Amino acid sequence: MTQSVNSIDTWIASHFDDQVRFLQQLVRIPTDTPPGNNAPHADRTAELLTELGFEVEKHVVPAAVVKRGGMQSVTNLVVRHRFGTYGPKIALNAHGDVVPPGEGWTHDPYGAEIVDGKLYGRAAAVSKSDFATYTFALLALKHSGLPLRGAVELHFTYDEEFGGELGPGWLLREGIVRPDLLIAAGFSYQVVTAHNGCLQMEVTLHGLASHAAYPDTGVDALQAATKLLTALYAHNDVLKTRRSAVPGITHPYLNVGRIEGGSNTNVVPGKVVLKLDRRMIPEENPAEVEAEVRALIESTVADINKTSPGIRLEIKRLLLANSMKPLPDADTLVATLQKHGEAVFGEPIPTSGTPLYTDVRLYTSQGIPAAIYGAGPRTVLESNAKRADEHLVLDDLRRATQVVARTLAELLARRVGA
Repeated sequence: MTQSVNSIDTWIASHFDDQVRFLQQLVRIPTDTPPGNNAPHADRTAELLTELGFEVEKHVVPAAVVKRGGMQSVTNLVVRHRFGTYGPKIALNAHGDVVPPGEGWTHDPYGAEIVDGKLYGRAAAVSKSDFATYTFALLALKHSGLPLRGAVELHFTYDEEFGGELGPGWLLREGIVRPDLLIAAGFSYQVVTAHNGCLQMEVTLHGLASHAAYPDTGVDALQAATKLLTALYAHNDVLKTRRSAVPGITHPYLNVGRIEGGSNTNVVPGKVVLKLDRRMIPEENPAEVEAEVRALIESTVADINKTSPGIRLEIKRLLLANSMKPLPDADTLVATLQKHGEAVFGEPIPTSGTPLYTDVRLYTSQGIPAAIYGAGPRTVLESNAKRADEHLVLDDLRRATQVVARTLAELLARRVGA
């Protein structure tokens, strides 16, 4: 294996400038979601992959399906490379869609500027970085000349921010992909084997708008919303007592991330919309969680109507993402990533869970063993992912590419006499 490792590492080192330029081109094309017009990025990525010698499948999600999902365009990319008959089929998945850059940047969010060994830009860390990690890990194997068996697939998808159902979910439902193992976009200093689930809901409180000079003629939906918000956030005291046994995951949490309502300063608000996010630890049952949140909202509004009648309630589920739980058949994959991670980074690479939710759950729900590993720092916060000045340490990109390529080589190594 030593000779194989040396040939892989040497190829990656000698082509690292090409890898960085590849990533820069990906970062410079916006994929803000919303609005979710991501087909142009997929088209350009397909061109770049073709230039690198890959055959690229472009899977366009039908426009009507995309519109129902709240986006404008989605084209998912699949690359398949077979090294020989038999052997496992290992997929590498990363997503190209990102949240809008927001305010506070000191670097152009789409400039892909390199300063002090760091590449700055939206999605530089999460997760266009792993488009580069996985592409160049596969290229290193192609050029290694090693006697490998099995296949590697690249799944580059564009719907993670809205839940993944039009990305990996769509590819899996349509029968376009069905790997035996999966490595998905992550960070370099731990192998993530579990993650939280997420319930997102839209809660609408209908009152009756009226002139602010005659408040008694209206029903103030915003006053009702303040009482509901108090009840929802108080529920976090209960949730904090429910502890997860998974390292890296603490307890469930409920957050109200968006509030819309009212029409003008001189009008009693007749309608308020709340959008909430309830993180679920792996030990929780999603159906039970949704029932609990609905019951809390309904009972609170019922109490409000006892003293200030006239509020009508609507509850709509926006997303129900199951948690990711470790599958036993992932043990070899995880251990191999840890072994090569420690060899390359010079320190133990632990397993952990993450309070995030990811597209990986869509694969594990189909019984596909998976691990989350890629290029990036020890924590999401260090990379400024989803915040201003998101960045990637380029040395982490190079070393993570080595780890992934070495892991694939070991898992695909041809047995003597095979």
